[in-house]
Amino acid sequence: MGTTAGRRTRPGRQGQPRVGRHALRKVGTKRGVAQVNENRSKREILVVMSGLMIVMMLAMLDNTIISPALPTITGDLGGIQHLAWVTTAYILGATVSVPLWGKLGDILPRKAVFMTSISIFLIGSALSGLSQSMNQLIGFRALQGIGAGDLMTGVMASMAVLVSPRDRGKYTGYLMAVMPVSMIGGPLAGGWITDNFSWRWNFYINLPVGLAAMLVLARTMKLPPNKVRQGRFDWQGSGLSIAWITSAVLATSWAGTQYSWGSPVILGLFALAAAGLARFIWVELHVAEPVVPLRVFANRNFAVASGLRFMVGFGMFGAMTFLPQYQQYVQGASATQSGLLMLPMMAGVVLMSLTSGRVISKSGKYRIFPIAGSALMIAGLGLLSLLGVDTGRVETGAFMFVLGLGMGCMFSSTQTIAQNSVPLTDISSATATTSFMQSIGGSLGISLFGALYAHTLTADTGGQFGKGLSLPPDALKSMPHTVVATLQAGISDGATNVFAVAACVSILGLVGSLFIKQVQLRGSIPKQGTAAPEPVMDIAHV
Repeated sequence: MGTTAGRRTRPGRQGQPRVGRHALRKVGTKRGVAQVNENRSKREILVVMSGLMIVMMLAMLDNTIISPALPTITGDLGGIQHLAWVTTAYILGATVSVPLWGKLGDILPRKAVFMTSISIFLIGSALSGLSQSMNQLIGFRALQGIGAGDLMTGVMASMAVLVSPRDRGKYTGYLMAVMPVSMIGGPLAGGWITDNFSWRWNFYINLPVGLAAMLVLARTMKLPPNKVRQGRFDWQGSGLSIAWITSAVLATSWAGTQYSWGSPVILGLFALAAAGLARFIWVELHVAEPVVPLRVFANRNFAVASGLRFMVGFGMFGAMTFLPQYQQYVQGASATQSGLLMLPMMAGVVLMSLTSGRVISKSGKYRIFPIAGSALMIAGLGLLSLLGVDTGRVETGAFMFVLGLGMGCMFSSTQTIAQNSVPLTDISSATATTSFMQSIGGSLGISLFGALYAHTLTADTGGQFGKGLSLPPDALKSMPHTVVATLQAGISDGATNVFAVAACVSILGLVGSLFIKQVQLRGSIPKQGTAAPEPVMDIAHV
């Protein structure tokens, strides 16, 4: 009788073990054993992908769809002094929960963990829509964020199990194309829903969409069982991660807005974050099952890919935050029009995400894409730093398209590199780590760029408008021409300074990308003259 991974099976043809329809391949690596599903048909993968893409859309859409509804929400519930917490609570809940979800996905059945996170997100969405006070809304948004922490991570981790790295690029490209569509479409959909229905439907709309995704995934997504992991759950590391991440997010969110950068509150939060991070690292290096396996950073490719995701978040969220301000106040676009004017960047992201994914899947070569992506991001941000009060929308759109091409190169390639660099036993934690790095990059980018933007605007206008953005764009029509010109010049200078600094920071990403090493993707066929992978063994899917 033939055996497979310690289990008895009936012998197949030529003495080979018979395997099930969803067979897995057990690939030996230097750092462990990775199981990669090799026998799914393209149709089966695409069916599962439909559910994963819906979940990805929910994760990205909820970051932006609520923005146009905030004035209506405060008018209905009151508590305008707590307005920032409607967004901060969601971001905080999502950020602190990412490492925890990642670890749970490695030690518990991945599908059950993923479905649980979607359920928590939907419960939080329903309760947010039912909120009768601002405090209730803030609390339920935090619950919604906790569930959202695993939406994108769960999607990418599930893809890592379903598809081999060699074939993963093209499917990851499809998923990454959802991101800009959701980010651009969110404000448009949020404004339309608020105007025609109620702000509460910005939350209720998640329910039918999310339930449809859960139904598809429940029926079609079959994941292999996790390898039994030894050791207790890392409660101390989990608590420390929540403490230092919370401190860092609050510090970067509040600095320059609610408190000055040098205030005792901000300095105290940064000190707490630094101390918590130092203790967290020490604990993670000494426990049997760390919530964040720091050993994955010993792999150069993984460390560089994570750093690049930080850079992408840093530059992307800066552009997404300050371009609409420039378009509305300087170029005279409405809120809806400013969303449409972001389409060139979206088109660049979609085009290059799909292209890079297909090329990686076909050739197995990925090193060129982070390098090219970093260079294009530098070029795009550099071009945007040339914007002035007289720059036309077409020219601005062309600059945004270049930036979108760079981000599109980075999204799918860095995710593939990171996941190919770790064994499948750590895939959820590793995927969560790269998502966390992008989230932290975005949070720091918005905070730092916001301080720079406000300083430039205040200096250019002589403090006449303060931070300026409490003034609605329509108010410019009734103001004297000289005052409007001064304000527009200040906004233009503030935005261009942001893009110039982002371009300089992106140079670090280009330097880092040069250190990426081309390693054969698991699931690929070695070419003549290259070392073959270690022996593989088929195991049946349970």
